[in-house]
Amino acid sequence: MNAEHVVRRLASQMGITINGDAASDIQVHDHRFFARVLAHGSLGLGESYMEGWWDCDDLAQLHFLIGRYDVHAAWKPSWRLLPEIAKSRLANLQSQRRSGIVAKRHYDITVDVYRHMTDKWMTLSCGYWKDARTLLEAQEAKLDLICRKIGLSRGDRVLDIGCGFGSFVRYAAEHYDCHVTGINVSAEQVKVARELCRGLPAVIHHCDYRQMAVFNGDGPFDKVVSAGMFEHVGLQNHRTYMKVVHHCLREGGSFLLHTIGSNISSFHNDLWFDKYIFPNALVPSLKQIVSAAEAVFVVEDCHNFGPDYAQTLRYWFENFDATWTAPRSDPFYRMWKYFLLAGEGGFRARQKQLWQVVLSKGGLREDYRRARAS
Repeated sequence: MNAEHVVRRLASQMGITINGDAASDIQVHDHRFFARVLAHGSLGLGESYMEGWWDCDDLAQLHFLIGRYDVHAAWKPSWRLLPEIAKSRLANLQSQRRSGIVAKRHYDITVDVYRHMTDKWMTLSCGYWKDARTLLEAQEAKLDLICRKIGLSRGDRVLDIGCGFGSFVRYAAEHYDCHVTGINVSAEQVKVARELCRGLPAVIHHCDYRQMAVFNGDGPFDKVVSAGMFEHVGLQNHRTYMKVVHHCLREGGSFLLHTIGSNISSFHNDLWFDKYIFPNALVPSLKQIVSAAEAVFVVEDCHNFGPDYAQTLRYWFENFDATWTAPRSDPFYRMWKYFLLAGEGGFRARQKQLWQVVLSKGGLREDYRRARAS
């Protein structure tokens, strides 16, 4: 059975027709596409799209169909991919020495892209669309939701682990009159965050979360927040991460973990995303999060609003697409388009989730009321 026959059959089972008429159908321009996808799976699919071997009018719907199908049961990875998969399981790819790789290969070189793609504060994590009509409203609603969930009060000392471009640091300092410390391994993000938070009771450190001496000199924090960073921690460091947060948090304090989540416990990320977007990342399962927090924290609440990420990604793509001035055949454009729309499709298919988990050190002294209800 040749590669084309196998790929066509698998595509058909997903509701996708090769060179069909539907917007979600794959239009193949290069016959080598079939062997490459069969041998390299999602990596071959993404790379061949970047190189113009195929197109699709609705990439998000295509990945929705792929996400609704049990690809892992139907397709076994080629032996060529096994070393990469084994490496992610056996080696600590997110050690302190290696933690800056994702900054150098992604965040430090994509500042301008994010500036055009996101809201005015360059918020990089999922927005909260319950009552929002615009991207900025959704991001501000998310920031305020976090503040309410951790019971933020005037004068609180707050730690933001992996603070991105500083949107939460600024929001909490401005709206809740808190003293906020942000930490980040990306030098470029730190630069932007410091400018964004200039004049506020806030400080941004360029460091890894394990370098506690840099940011924890004044003693425990009242609250800790981490939004969109835990995906870069890695399974071998989950427990260490939880213990660091526990050490930094006062007794009875609350910690909100905002992270993309997977329905299954895995040891490695999607190989295309790992190579081109977020190197050494791992999207955690809820089981992995709770296991890491066991006997360290009390889990007070878990909130899933994964479908909101599909809407956020759609807005990000539309902003990116509207401000792109180079030819759309450019491999970087095709890579970024694939990243955003494949992500949208995955969240729509409920293949990926967005969790906000509220944890406390020793249990909260008062009953926890779910802030999202208000």
